[in-house]
Amino acid sequence: MSRIIHGAIFLVTLGLLFTLAPAANAARLDTRELLRSLGGVPCPNDSAFTCVTLTVPLDHFNAGDARTLDVVFAVLPASGTRKGMFVTVTGGPGTSGIYYADDYTSYFDPSLPEHFDIVFFDQRGMGLSGGLDCYMAASGYYQANWSARTPLRAEKLKTAAKTFARDCYQEMGKPEILPFLGTAQAIEDLELFRQMMGDAKFYLYGESYGTQYVQTYGQTHGAHLAGMILDGAVDLTFEGVPYYGDAAQAFNNALVDSLAGCYENPKCRADFPMRPLKGYDRLAAQLATGNAKVDFPLGDGTRVKRKFTLDDLETIGTGQMYGQSGRMLMVRALAAYARDGDLAPLTRLLYPNLGVDETTLQPGFDPSWSDAFYYAVECQDYGYFAGTKSSRADQYINAALPFELGTIRLSSVVWGDLACVYWRNSKQVSPRPGYGAFAGVPTFVLNAESDPITPIWMARAVFEHLDDGYLITQRGGPHVIFGRGNLCIDSPITQFLVNDTLPAQRETECGGKIMTKYIPLAPLDSSAFPSLLAAFQSAETEINYLPEYWYWDFETTVRVGCPISGWIEFQKDGGRTRLQLDGCAFSKGFAMTGTGAFHYNTDRFFLDVNLSGYRDCASSYARHGDSVSLQGDCGGITLDESAQVDAADSFDIPRELKRFKRPR
Repeated sequence: MSRIIHGAIFLVTLGLLFTLAPAANAARLDTRELLRSLGGVPCPNDSAFTCVTLTVPLDHFNAGDARTLDVVFAVLPASGTRKGMFVTVTGGPGTSGIYYADDYTSYFDPSLPEHFDIVFFDQRGMGLSGGLDCYMAASGYYQANWSARTPLRAEKLKTAAKTFARDCYQEMGKPEILPFLGTAQAIEDLELFRQMMGDAKFYLYGESYGTQYVQTYGQTHGAHLAGMILDGAVDLTFEGVPYYGDAAQAFNNALVDSLAGCYENPKCRADFPMRPLKGYDRLAAQLATGNAKVDFPLGDGTRVKRKFTLDDLETIGTGQMYGQSGRMLMVRALAAYARDGDLAPLTRLLYPNLGVDETTLQPGFDPSWSDAFYYAVECQDYGYFAGTKSSRADQYINAALPFELGTIRLSSVVWGDLACVYWRNSKQVSPRPGYGAFAGVPTFVLNAESDPITPIWMARAVFEHLDDGYLITQRGGPHVIFGRGNLCIDSPITQFLVNDTLPAQRETECGGKIMTKYIPLAPLDSSAFPSLLAAFQSAETEINYLPEYWYWDFETTVRVGCPISGWIEFQKDGGRTRLQLDGCAFSKGFAMTGTGAFHYNTDRFFLDVNLSGYRDCASSYARHGDSVSLQGDCGGITLDESAQVDAADSFDIPRELKRFKRPR
């Protein structure tokens, strides 16, 4: 998302804002007319939304400070009879709401954009509202050894956190706005937007960190809320270190449950020569004694030696536990190591979690996420001890170390906010707010039992203190559950928003699973396939579940190494992905050279390739929905095969936000 567009967006001064804001009893302008009067322009990237920039006070709590900053809101006017305004606050803190606006809206029930103005925004300092970023500094910090198990490691960890805080500040350009980026300031920007839109009340949805924002708004401006939805609820009463200590336990639980689910699945269990959890613990124990070497395939067909550390394993584990497909991909990569001693599949998952290019190992800019903004908000919202920076760091380590020294897997998450003790303008000790009752505001709390970063017990605590609360939980499930196609979850929210209908019961439990259906590993040798058609089906599956393809941005042309030999390239071409293969093999003796494509809208996949290995063939493989076929010639032998398959099992790609690093 280009930041250049920011300068072109019409600037709304405070005086104009209040001039245009309708009086309480005045007739409200049509949203489209209102946006035009405010100089709204199309949001970037061919978005259906209109972007409007508000110039707001830098410090809402100091009338004597005349400084201002710009905050950009994206609005999709109701397509039918307007009922009101539905505002979404995305998670992190660190995600760009405007970047995700069109994608999120596509998963809403059609009645929502029909009857509501749909609103997203980039919080002050984020994306179009300031563009603070330090992805270079963050990359180094995330690759440090997050452990304080020994005094030497503790000192190295403190040095890494201190270096990151300094370098991030420099990379951001030494912004003066850092003290004003906390949630308490940010909710006042939304309140000014509400006044500008002329809505006495509106509906507010928050996911993850967004629930922290929504609850803060509700405690201050609850009279203007018609309803709240807290999806992946943050318990605001927690101090920072205890919060992450509880999250570490939830991450551990998600990992253990995922591996237990694998053991209960015959196909998954068959890929492990031992109990899956034992396989993970054995690998972690080996890495604790020293780094491993990985023979990693590159996009030019060559291989390079890479190291793999215990911290790498923890980074992958925390990143992949956020969602069901992410968990399955990690279990699958662990199976490859357990079965074949191959760490390359795990290493493929490492690089997108770190946000680095797997060939150059250089970090890349992500327009949807900002590490700088995460810490800018987090270090204002949470106070981490009092005293000098050195003393605060020691207090943090003393408080968090018991979690690392215990038996909790993925415990490195407790170190995520250590940088706050070195962050400029960070808060020291500050009291946590109490639970909100939000009297008169119907409030839905949504959470999955396997949510690792906003654990289910926090959601229950928030729910139990509500004046008019409704708890919807999902068995298993990902972090953040609304808008993922589960009608048990989505329908009550839609009914409430559109028809003012509340559930008959206060608590609802919905079905779910710990991870998506396990996809067995490809055979090491192609001689294990019962037919060439089966081999091609396996190749399609392996392409689909390559981490580089799974987490691809569908914009940048990417070339990666195939597991056995050769390379494959992904390129966007309108509504399809074009594939180029050169000696690409996922099983020995089945190297493919040629082209292919996947058409999203029609669910068509094909490969036109020459095979080399055990069989030398000119082949055309195609799948359309549940039908697959293979035609070609193998040294004068004609190929003509077809079959019916359950494509939904092999090629299920649910909506799952690609949240890496350590946001909530």
